[in-house]
Amino acid sequence: MKLNWGMIGGGEGSQIGPAHRLGAQADGLFTLAAGALDADGEKGRAYAQRLGVAESRAYGDWRDMLAGERGRDDRIDLVTVATPNATHFEITKAFLEAGFHVLCEKPMTMTVEEGEEIVKIARASGRICAVNYCYSAYPMVREMREMVRAGALGKIRLVVANFSHGHHGDATDADNPRVRWRYDPAMAGVSGQFADCGIHALHMASFITGDEVEKLSADFASTISSRVLEDDAMVNFRMSGGTVGRLWTSSVAIGRQHGFDIQVFGETGGMRWASEQPNQVYYTPVGGRTQIMEKGEAGLSSEAARLSRVAIAHPEGFPLAVANIYVDLAAAIRGEARDGLPLAEDGLRSMAAVAAAVASAQAGGHWVDARPPMFR
Repeated sequence: MKLNWGMIGGGEGSQIGPAHRLGAQADGLFTLAAGALDADGEKGRAYAQRLGVAESRAYGDWRDMLAGERGRDDRIDLVTVATPNATHFEITKAFLEAGFHVLCEKPMTMTVEEGEEIVKIARASGRICAVNYCYSAYPMVREMREMVRAGALGKIRLVVANFSHGHHGDATDADNPRVRWRYDPAMAGVSGQFADCGIHALHMASFITGDEVEKLSADFASTISSRVLEDDAMVNFRMSGGTVGRLWTSSVAIGRQHGFDIQVFGETGGMRWASEQPNQVYYTPVGGRTQIMEKGEAGLSSEAARLSRVAIAHPEGFPLAVANIYVDLAAAIRGEARDGLPLAEDGLRSMAAVAAAVASAQAGGHWVDARPPMFR
């Protein structure tokens, strides 16, 4: 039986909305039953109905949706929060407290304190609060994680991650509303590019290595002078198990398109993965030749096989990575264990890293404890 799903934000013309709608419904696990899809209530109601949502469940705003859904016998099982950053905390908190499972876009909150409150509410309510770190759900990223767990690389020494693109590099386009909000503290919070893209790379480093960031040192730059928040950042970090980390993230790297890649180096081997070629992992054992491991081939881990959707040599893209998050969410809602699902604790660790990076950059790169206070 399908689970009922609702969405807040992600309306017509949004960047992330289609990926969620394709992902949630790709496996027949969820039905889009309710939505408050746009800040313009009339536009949101109309668009929801065009997507097949009943008129009575096409809401003008999230508060109407919460009031309308909480008393229904067929109320939604899961709500996705895909609104601007500044609204994530309030909406996520309200739905968790009302007993709904939540998938929140990143960053989960604007502050560490808000993040700790969400973790506490999720734990107390017994509801799932997941965060959409969907890149961790690519099959070959799961393969990398399983290889590290199996000891194929030995002790991990170094992680190098990049998430750098050039799509905000045109200074003449800096006032475009779709660009400007990302560098406006009122909308984006205390960080621009690092909170937008860098935390994906930081989460991936922890996800693959099974280790957590303990402290970091950051250098932020606003290379376009009209921007308050950074559009380029370099972050050095140390993990609790001793792994050294290097991370570069930028929105002004003209010529780079998506630019998310990660390299992991251990005592007995190294490997790398890039989101623009997500079907392959390049693996090099110490003293040996580089091997190209292909999604769908024989001999991969059960996790990689489980999340592979199409035959070998056929590409699987971003919406299917999002779909894998929804597959694991559906299983978790039904009571099955899914240890790869990014949860509120991951969202909190990201916000603590953002706060630490901001503090470090303001202090000229001083090393700062990157752990949330409740996890120290």
